[in-house]
Amino acid sequence: MRVESSEPATDVDVVVIGGGVNGTGVARDAALRGLRVALFEKNDLAFGASGNSSGMIHGGPRYLTYDPDVTYSSCLDSGHIQAIAPHLLFRVPFLMPVHAGPLAGPTLEGYDAFFTLYDRYQPLKRGKPHVRLTGTDLARLEPGLKGDLAGGVAFDEWGIDGARLCVGNALDAMRHGASVRIHTSVTEVLRRDDGAVRGVAYRDELTGEVGALRAKLVVNASGAWAPITATLGGLSPKAARLRPGKGVHVVFDRRLTNYALVAQAIDGRQVFLEPWQNVSIIGTTDDDFYGDLDQVVATADEVRYLIQAIARVFPAIRGARAIGTYAGVRPTLYAWGPNEDRLSREHVIVDHARDGAAGLFSMLGGKLASYRLFAEEMTDVIARRLRCGVACKTHTAKLPGGEEAVDPVALARRFEVEPVTASRLVYRHGARSVEVLERARRAPREARVVCPCEPVTEAEIRYVVEHELATSVDDVSRRTRLGLGACGGMRCAAPCGALVAELTGRSPEVGRGLAVGFLERAARRRLSVLGPEQLRQEGLALAAQRAQLGVS
Repeated sequence: MRVESSEPATDVDVVVIGGGVNGTGVARDAALRGLRVALFEKNDLAFGASGNSSGMIHGGPRYLTYDPDVTYSSCLDSGHIQAIAPHLLFRVPFLMPVHAGPLAGPTLEGYDAFFTLYDRYQPLKRGKPHVRLTGTDLARLEPGLKGDLAGGVAFDEWGIDGARLCVGNALDAMRHGASVRIHTSVTEVLRRDDGAVRGVAYRDELTGEVGALRAKLVVNASGAWAPITATLGGLSPKAARLRPGKGVHVVFDRRLTNYALVAQAIDGRQVFLEPWQNVSIIGTTDDDFYGDLDQVVATADEVRYLIQAIARVFPAIRGARAIGTYAGVRPTLYAWGPNEDRLSREHVIVDHARDGAAGLFSMLGGKLASYRLFAEEMTDVIARRLRCGVACKTHTAKLPGGEEAVDPVALARRFEVEPVTASRLVYRHGARSVEVLERARRAPREARVVCPCEPVTEAEIRYVVEHELATSVDDVSRRTRLGLGACGGMRCAAPCGALVAELTGRSPEVGRGLAVGFLERAARRRLSVLGPEQLRQEGLALAAQRAQLGVS
């Protein structure tokens, strides 16, 4: 148990800055240990890299060649994440083709030996051992593969929705007493005369409210923003130095393959085509990033780079319908010299007592796949500093929705909804999907499908606004995937905006503005994948939406 000290009175024990997976992970761990926690996020949960990743809790076989500890920790934590959030994960089988002739690269024997080594880590994440395949096997499994196939290797990883993972951690932190404020910027890390931190000043970006919170410790878990956040406490950006790397993904309107495919880009880097939930994704780039972290979008040349790589082994990709892109910036550890994709994916905790700011810590680096382990390490440091003797429980305590298994088919029958509706709802909310369906039963109008691409019902929109901190169409989209399908939000943004405005006590005009803002940001994400004719059509459709909603 925590021992009381004679330190000045505080409002909370710990302030966490950042609503990504590391920040929400620390907030949850600290709250579970009985500490008083407040988390601030200036945008939304999972706004950065956590919500814009490749969507996998994977072991990272490529790290075996230069960073095997990362592979070990990722596989270990993957097993823990599966245990606490079983509803959020789905298996992704991969094929790695080995070509003969002009596409030839490493030999089949080399790949077979490499994955034999990776198999040692597979039990940690409940993975299956790799399988060596002949060219005939590959052609039968994935007929669209091109070239003279010498054979290949099959292995598997785990897919996940990073935004739902962040939301789950935040909800559990709140369930155990934490305060979580999104769309609220920390404007200053307050320090005492001796340099030690004493709290934070903040501003609510929606209402303009300002305030301060007294705290014993402050954790900078703001990802790629960490150097900027360090300056809020009067430190140099170099006190939390990173080498941010931009990762871009292209989204297609359906599942194009039965398996994820690994290919080599023109510069030798590995990229992949992945069936992910009900779409397909190509990813990813890894390039140094020097731009605005709040305005990260894919460029046309990045899209061409990815499509070119996949088309070399899967030509049908050129005829597939791309419906958008997304991009995030990795908080990669700083190093001068190595190519971006050779940078370490390790994580470190910086104690800024070395910079004269005792009580301020920065979490740098890390991966989605090992976030829970990183959060545990950070919370262990906090617990020692605050003399809290409670051990970590995040590897066994279930995230909200993961408490019990729910059969989507039985749920569909029980509540008389379409099986696909129940299935998608269970994936996002797990056992909590029953709460969404029960409210639709009480108010049948809420059973209507607002976004048919996923599908998302009115009841689910109301649920995430009332229980998951959503205050805009963008927030709802991150929690439900509303508007991320083939229609790009054209059919669902307006009714969603109206619901959000109603539930948050704002005017219909505000609701229309929320819808148009979402559509404009979605259009920006599509620009790099559209041809001239599509661009013209996009402009006309957006103008028509603005006119229909009466927004100038």
